[in-house]
Amino acid sequence: MTPSPLRTGGEIVVANLLAQGVDLAFGVPGESYLAVLDALADTAGRLRFIVCRQEGGAAYMAEAYGKLTGRPGIAFVTRGPGATNAGIGVHTALQDSTPMLLFVGQVGGDMVDREAFQEVDYRRMYGSVAKWVAQIDRAVRIPEYIAHAFRVAMSGRPGPVVLALPEDMLTSRAVTSDAPCVDPVDSAPPPAAIAAAHAMLAAATRPLVIVGGSRWSTEARAALADFARANRLPVACAFRRQELFDHRDPHYAGDVGIAVDPSLAARVREADVLLVLGERLGEMTTGGYTLLDVPVPRQRLIHVHPSPDELGRVYQPALPIAATPLTFLAAMAALPPLAVPAWQAQLESIGAARAAWRAPRPVPGDVDLWRIVLWLDERLPANAIVTNGAGNYTTWLHRLYRYRSLGSQLAPYSGAMGYGVPSAVAAKLVHPQRPVVSWNGDGCFLMNGQELATAVQYDLGIVFVVIDNGMYGTIRMHQERRHPGRVSGTSLRNPDFAALARAYGVLGETVESTAQFVPAFERALASADAGIPALLHVKADPQALTMGASLAALRAQGEAARSLRDPPS
Repeated sequence: MTPSPLRTGGEIVVANLLAQGVDLAFGVPGESYLAVLDALADTAGRLRFIVCRQEGGAAYMAEAYGKLTGRPGIAFVTRGPGATNAGIGVHTALQDSTPMLLFVGQVGGDMVDREAFQEVDYRRMYGSVAKWVAQIDRAVRIPEYIAHAFRVAMSGRPGPVVLALPEDMLTSRAVTSDAPCVDPVDSAPPPAAIAAAHAMLAAATRPLVIVGGSRWSTEARAALADFARANRLPVACAFRRQELFDHRDPHYAGDVGIAVDPSLAARVREADVLLVLGERLGEMTTGGYTLLDVPVPRQRLIHVHPSPDELGRVYQPALPIAATPLTFLAAMAALPPLAVPAWQAQLESIGAARAAWRAPRPVPGDVDLWRIVLWLDERLPANAIVTNGAGNYTTWLHRLYRYRSLGSQLAPYSGAMGYGVPSAVAAKLVHPQRPVVSWNGDGCFLMNGQELATAVQYDLGIVFVVIDNGMYGTIRMHQERRHPGRVSGTSLRNPDFAALARAYGVLGETVESTAQFVPAFERALASADAGIPALLHVKADPQALTMGASLAALRAQGEAARSLRDPPS
């Protein structure tokens, strides 16, 4: 490639992001990377810089972009405070196996190691939560670093990369060639491993497939559906990876996550062959490492993962296969379908179990989230994108909403709060024609609710739902179980979220009963279709703390457990 004319480091950074196909970058402006901002002014809409209100929101947006596209989401933050704010998004990208690239402004080389204004050692700060952390000290090497960062972020088990950009490097000038676009490296399974996997499944009487992780594409998801149907295999989705299989397909067995359906948990424990595809088998998907024995599961485990480092990390598989989902499924499709009479009756029981698990139960108060989510499940189209953060309020979605298309679920495997609002912003920017619904708890919403301003600034028609029960519900649930009646640190005094939304320029409405939700949601959708975000402030009864037990019932259970543990003298 012919060297380009003399350019600043900032111009070279932007040129190489364009060469990698980047169309969106998220950030909060900082003086440490003014040269990059200046170069972005000349991209003529090819690379849009989305101005965010806090670096944590920007990092979450970049992470959500990576989930939706399979290519690294880009975030720019300034040194010190900006870098620390962005840390939550980097940690989420790590635990969620999401490709992401965080650029951090750095002090100039003439000031380094003096603890200059806002100086941080990024290698030490991010060393345990990023796949690679580096600093670019010479502008001529920017293309090399960015190309390598993209390859590291996307290949094997995807994850975050952090690049520090010294201020003087960005303003220096160099002649250098831009690197070509980088694609992720696929790992293909050896034929002997495919033959062994086929033989193990053929000999099974109670097989189960669990899918999760990343490196999925539309083609891989379609191949999974074909594989399940051809071989009549039940498929369960890992924690917050429910979009990987159509929930209306009769082969869908449910999600293996928090508060798992007991019948599905039993199916996992009783499986004789467990095919785990893409999922790393973390704590949430294994019921705290109880659904499978450590280190050797009693189920014959076929573990397929893009990174060999994840094979045998906790569970020693009977058959480890380093492969991406599509290469594995394509290889399996070349073999004859399995004979299935041994598990046919079990497969036919899945639909009844799923229906029983979703059947409405009484909910305290005037707002019935059970019926609201069942209505949303019927009302929203298959391509709708639903986002959420972390908390008890998410269980209604995970249990009742039926995800039907790839990219329809944005939720943090890391369990990080504050994700629902910024991820919805990214989703609407990536897919402006798809409906986007952001589902939030009251505590979760206020961690990044300021990004409503970003949604308004870019005319993003998103429907935000805030479930307000006046507490940090998950912690209160644990509190009542372990220390019943001793409420400490979990009560919240909330604002009028609808009024707050209106102050941002968002359509805001308050919902205080189940009957009010449907017409309010239809008005919110109409507003979103016109490019005006909408927010519904749903006031839930504090007693409706979990799907299975009220607050009072949890307290009674906790008191009974305490009396057994600490009997009166």
